Amino acid sequence: MSKTLIRGAKVLGGEPQDVLIDGGVVEAVGRDLSAEGAEVVEADGKVLLPGLVDLHTHLREPGREDSETVLTGTRAAASGGYTNVFAMANTFPVADTAGVVEQVWRLGQESGYCDVQPIGAVTVGLEGAKLAELGAMHESAAGVTVFSDDGKCVHDAVIMRRALEYVKAFNGVVAQHAQEPRLTEGAQMNEGVVSAELGLGGWPAVAEESVIARDVLLAEHVGSRVHICHLSTAGSVEIVRWAKSRGIYVTAEVTPHHLLLTDELVRSYNPVYKVNPPLRTERDVMALREALADGTIDIVATDHAPHPHEDKDCEWAAAAMGMVGLETALSVVQETMVDTGLLDWAGVADRMSFKPAKIGQATGHGRPVSAGEPANLTLVDAAYRGQVDPAGFASRSRNTPYEGRELPGRVTHTWLRGKATLVDGKLT
Repeated sequence: MSKTLIRGAKVLGGEPQDVLIDGGVVEAVGRDLSAEGAEVVEADGKVLLPGLVDLHTHLREPGREDSETVLTGTRAAASGGYTNVFAMANTFPVADTAGVVEQVWRLGQESGYCDVQPIGAVTVGLEGAKLAELGAMHESAAGVTVFSDDGKCVHDAVIMRRALEYVKAFNGVVAQHAQEPRLTEGAQMNEGVVSAELGLGGWPAVAEESVIARDVLLAEHVGSRVHICHLSTAGSVEIVRWAKSRGIYVTAEVTPHHLLLTDELVRSYNPVYKVNPPLRTERDVMALREALADGTIDIVATDHAPHPHEDKDCEWAAAAMGMVGLETALSVVQETMVDTGLLDWAGVADRMSFKPAKIGQATGHGRPVSAGEPANLTLVDAAYRGQVDPAGFASRSRNTPYEGRELPGRVTHTWLRGKATLVDGKLT
């Protein structure tokens, strides 16, 4: 493998330095580095981060290749600066056996654009009735460490307790989609003033908060690890903050769209804004930003949820829930957290690389940009501003809520173990 010299990069937003990559690892970091025959990338003050890690991605394969495939999804990931993604289990068939998770893992290896770590289902068929083969998935070639029925809630307290007890044996984690199903029957958007005015079925905050409260208490009782997917309300923030103050091993994620968008956008009846959990209020958005800044919320995860055109270009009630997010996540985080002064770039690296890698036990990812570490890196032009054009997405789907919106920042280069997967904004 050839050497690469990144010249004049602001490592984690600090002073410009040179970074030399050789043989898939970072060989040196410092000033005025040189290497004979190395390919030189002039960073010109761009920000160099460790490769991003997404703990919550929907790659749709197997079964819904019309929405996304492992190949197109990982190409989208590389375009967004990601070197490792965790693929959710709600595929067809469901990833609830060693065979299915190994299939997804191998497809990720073949793609070459980023590492793919499958997430195993908690229950058979996501039906919430019987535990899936958790141990077999962990012992498989895929080495599953995270389990989730995302898209559905593990609503039965006994099943949730058993899952927490099972994964404790190998230090796994159960990632909960917190949604009490009986409280959200027929829900179309956030329950509040806007839903009342529009006459749409409401998804109340308590449907999320009640499940989180139950699950952190179960995690405390079992002494196991629970992770809260796509936390979206101010009340949920307070529950997680309280749980952490008690020493409960709970972690939580927030999506980029919940950091920026509010339920006021639903007034347009544009199904691109239909998502689960729904867009919440301005008060919730501000609470989520503050919680991400102070560490109550541990990480940013995209919940990248691709859908084909026909599943979104329809009336609101019939539309699928979800948004693509891999290619815009870093820009949204820059706008909501960096440009507002709530986080610096070192904080972004922590929330989008270091901590998600730690929670998911992603070996070789979320590592410091220093000599001897794997060269999983992303270079960001933070001074860039431009309109989002989904026609240029690498994802197979185009259901972005940011079309035509101006966002800051652009990933120009991504390296996976020293191999460039994105160069000057173009996939290799």
